[in-house]
Amino acid sequence: MSYVTPQEFAHKMIDAGESKIFMSTKDTLIRAYMAGAILALAAAFAVTIAVNTGNFLVASILFPVGFCMLYLLGFDLLTGVFTLAPLAVIAKRSGCTWGGVLRNWGLVFCGNFAGALTTAVFMAIIFTMGFSEEPNAVGQKIGQIGEARTLGYAEAGWAGLLTVFIRAVMCNWMVSTGVVAAMMSNSVSGKIMAMWMPILVFFYLGFEHSIVNMFLFPSGIMLGGQFTWFDYFAYNEIPVVIGNLVGGLTFVGGMIYATHYKTSPKRNAGYEKAPLAAPAE
Repeated sequence: MSYVTPQEFAHKMIDAGESKIFMSTKDTLIRAYMAGAILALAAAFAVTIAVNTGNFLVASILFPVGFCMLYLLGFDLLTGVFTLAPLAVIAKRSGCTWGGVLRNWGLVFCGNFAGALTTAVFMAIIFTMGFSEEPNAVGQKIGQIGEARTLGYAEAGWAGLLTVFIRAVMCNWMVSTGVVAAMMSNSVSGKIMAMWMPILVFFYLGFEHSIVNMFLFPSGIMLGGQFTWFDYFAYNEIPVVIGNLVGGLTFVGGMIYATHYKTSPKRNAGYEKAPLAAPAE
């Protein structure tokens, strides 16, 4: 699998963050658009599997195919740049600023949203025969998911907002681990294997991913879900984006940077070992 050590991929993470900051506006938007569209299609794929088989574990096992495709194609998710871009500033890479980080985040958010919304419209057309019929079983399920994960949190008040925030933190702990895990190998098969595991964990545990939700909730509204755009942004997307930022930057980027890039001296670094005794003749 051509394993790459943590010290090596820690440097790769900072190189990647620097690349994101300096990427042109056109390239950033195109790569973010395609990432949002592909991940949204994977979410539709997973919901379809869950409805048709009645087995959410099978859906979770197969959902990471979308993440692997978009990563191998070099496309960018907001959850990934939340983790990588700031590291270039923290590492004091020349020309990297917080303004550049915010620019990158803003462009990737817009691109991801546009891509996910495109897939949402396409799938809504498919689920309703061009809006000429009631949504099929998968379409109805997407509408129900939207209601449960907006109005459900709203009904719980501050406890609901805390829950959605923590679910978002945990989500990007896993998703960004998947982004970093792909740097652990130089082979395609190794990258896929490493990415698959944390993405499966996040999806099966029902954590909140801001880009997946950019598909689920707009399509849920189109498919008759009884919630509004305000409900979506106020009780899901905004707290989820903040939670994704905290989870990825703190538990993945920050931790790896602190221990594998800025490694502290060993406790016995100044200790001189006694010379070995000469063997007896």
